[in-house]
Amino acid sequence: MEGTTGDSEQKISIPEDLAIKEPLIGNEPICSKGRNGDSNWMVIFSTTVAVWGSFVFGVAVGFSSPTQAQIREDLNLSLGEFSVFGSIVTLGALVGAVASGRITDLLGPKGAMRSSAIVCIIGWLAIYFAKGPITLDIGRICTGYGVGVFSYVVPVFIAEIAPKTLRGALTTLNQLFIVIGLSMTYTIGTFVTWRMLVLTGLIPCIILLTGLIFIPESPRWLAKVGRQNEFENSLRKLRGKDADVTQEATEILEYIATIDTLPKARIQDAFHRQYIRPVTVGVGLMFFQQAGGINGIIFYASETFKSAGFASGSLGTILMACFQVPLTILAAVLMDRSGRRPLLMISASGLFLGSFVTAMSFLLKSHGIYPELSPGLALTGILVYIGSFSIGMGAIPWVIMSEIFPINMKGIGGSLVTIMNWFGSWAVSYSFNFLMSWNSYGTFFIYSSMCALALVFIFKVVPETKGRTLEEIQASMNPTSLK
Repeated sequence: MEGTTGDSEQKISIPEDLAIKEPLIGNEPICSKGRNGDSNWMVIFSTTVAVWGSFVFGVAVGFSSPTQAQIREDLNLSLGEFSVFGSIVTLGALVGAVASGRITDLLGPKGAMRSSAIVCIIGWLAIYFAKGPITLDIGRICTGYGVGVFSYVVPVFIAEIAPKTLRGALTTLNQLFIVIGLSMTYTIGTFVTWRMLVLTGLIPCIILLTGLIFIPESPRWLAKVGRQNEFENSLRKLRGKDADVTQEATEILEYIATIDTLPKARIQDAFHRQYIRPVTVGVGLMFFQQAGGINGIIFYASETFKSAGFASGSLGTILMACFQVPLTILAAVLMDRSGRRPLLMISASGLFLGSFVTAMSFLLKSHGIYPELSPGLALTGILVYIGSFSIGMGAIPWVIMSEIFPINMKGIGGSLVTIMNWFGSWAVSYSFNFLMSWNSYGTFFIYSSMCALALVFIFKVVPETKGRTLEEIQASMNPTSLK
């Protein structure tokens, strides 16, 4: 199922003005005789700036869990009103996902991150000053819109600036900072008021806006829109003044020149034969990421632990937070060593096991069988589930999404994938409380069955992308696009 790269080796004629013999910046060649062993600092710095958007993503997702009791008491909200507040962030994110590809195509990744940070600031301020459910929900929608755009543009930006040897590890930082934001929200939220917790989302937006001033734009986007001088400057900043980037610059320009010969992409083109495989892989991974129930567990973790028999949900949520961060770091380390597919398959297997064990704990509790074991069994199952998600299904679908679409389809394809992610997130987060009221163990048996199907999908459909350039990956998945 991984395809071949034979088509990518064809000779492609490109316009004379795009051919690179020795690209120049001013009178100075991009090519140099040095090595780029110490030239990755700008890539790392740019990634560090971008992932503050991911941090905001984590804060927005986790905000409803530690604040549920406080907000309901302070603003006199019913369970239904709070369920709307908890899940409406995903509807805002869905709108952001629809717009994310087009905004990135028009403004570039930096412009998309900048505009999203501003919308998020407006949203967090609305939540902070809210006196009732309407202002609260408006703020939640705004933060949702911002993180919907972040969820697409951050991994895409990192993938486009990173060298292939670092791309997997650096793109995984997107998920790591989501997890750090989520973990800090869980932990800090147990000690401060819900209005003070807003600052954990507001301050990173300001850091991101400031950092964007100092980093270069994606060279691939600059080349796509024809800003040749800025493309060369950006690539050289990212690779270092002593790096030989002639081959990389030539490959990027050749690929874009080839893509430019194709008709302008439309939404229906995503389902054309030459693009259907990357769409299937990207959308399928996001479907199974959400269908396993992750956002229901994360959004309402505290109440889930109480349902399992704990007097308070604080201990469970803090343990979840402590568990996620080191395993996400481990995933980043392993990403470019073991590959994407093995980690995904291990992750899906662990998700099945964790949700099955959690289902069994609720089943025993509901039938009064060894009720003293139920809380510990539920905690074990959820920690296995969260740990398994962190090591694979959390980060890798976003990594693969950023790699598989050719640049002419990246906006449309990426938007479709992100829409699926946020629609699934909304469906799971909105239905979770109702499903748990219907049948707690049945809920987790449903999630475990979806994780089992995810394992089959990964084995049959998902390709390995480790150690290949973006152009090689896209050519292997779209063999007809270069013919």
